[in-house]
Amino acid sequence: MIERRTKEDKPVLAICYDFDKTLSPDDMQAQGYIQEVYDSGVKAFWDECRELAEANEMDSNLAYMRKMVEYAHGRIVLTRKTLREYGSKVGLFPGVEEWFKRIRDFGKQHDVIVEHYIISSGLKEMIEGTSIAKEFEQIYASSFLFDDKDVPIWPAQAINYTNKTQFLFRIEKGVLDVNDSGVNDYFEPEKIRVPFRNIVYIGDSMTDIPCMKLVNANGGHSIAVYDNSTLDKSKAFQMLADNRIKYFTPTDYTDGSELDILVKSIILRTAANEVLEEKHFACKKERDAAQESSNAKYSQEHMKLIFSLDGSRNFETTHAIMLQLLAVDDWSKDEIDILLDIALKRHSVRYLLNDEDVNAFYRKIIGMLKKPTDKAKKVMKRFEKE
Repeated sequence: MIERRTKEDKPVLAICYDFDKTLSPDDMQAQGYIQEVYDSGVKAFWDECRELAEANEMDSNLAYMRKMVEYAHGRIVLTRKTLREYGSKVGLFPGVEEWFKRIRDFGKQHDVIVEHYIISSGLKEMIEGTSIAKEFEQIYASSFLFDDKDVPIWPAQAINYTNKTQFLFRIEKGVLDVNDSGVNDYFEPEKIRVPFRNIVYIGDSMTDIPCMKLVNANGGHSIAVYDNSTLDKSKAFQMLADNRIKYFTPTDYTDGSELDILVKSIILRTAANEVLEEKHFACKKERDAAQESSNAKYSQEHMKLIFSLDGSRNFETTHAIMLQLLAVDDWSKDEIDILLDIALKRHSVRYLLNDEDVNAFYRKIIGMLKKPTDKAKKVMKRFEKE
């Protein structure tokens, strides 16, 4: 199990990426693998995967994984190593290789810890073969289960556009292991490692919408990227109109590019925001401590008066204590219960329940109850008898 991460003394900005057509110009399987195992072309391969999924009410990712294994038979020896080798041939958009370190370094200059994550429906084994695999804290992607000869025998993970969102919650809470059920635990806001306002999601298509919407709705930063070679912004325009994203930029990761400037601006904003958030939490902590101290003080004073009343052995002492009791306006339910008990059991109080001061006090505390308890009803009957 991956060790859970807890909140650091510096803010963390998590940048989450789709892979295909976000960091790479095409689907990773279509950059050598499909051409190697399937003669009818890339489009026909994806059409066949779609037909398999539709005919069997099957997840589309499971369908493409099934077809990858099926068409490998007799063509190539399919292993984890083979998939990583195909991954090493996957192309990347301009500037991607230098991007991750440059952005981390910029964050460090401004006391922001920048982390990079992949959340993709592509294949983890292929992404692990790319030159940038080492740049990510975690790679969340579809993957195979392998036998002892490293041959895929079953899907281990199938990550589609809807279940991608769980990984954002894992990143938020620092619960990064895919099998750690702690992702469902409640975390107090001040203990959240990466609040959504410090999450950036970068994607390219409609399949990224659930993640983009979740990040955007919770104060984070969703960015749609479009291919700089085609300049087709139609999907980005639609996502912006639907409030799925805040920004769109070309898929250019070079230093000084539009995306570079945008993400660096987000880092600067994060640094400023977190100073204010920490001040807010510090004020809240101080207030809670003061309130707790105040409550403890009042509780001690209340109990001192209650003990005095309980220990009263004559009417004169009871009347003297009543003046102090009447001055208190914030009795707790438990304290009222004790006071009612004293009224029923202590002669020095019970026989004075219809004296003006004692009667006024007990009517006052009974009125504080949302609903009269059995003890309160018994005391009120004593009022009637007298």
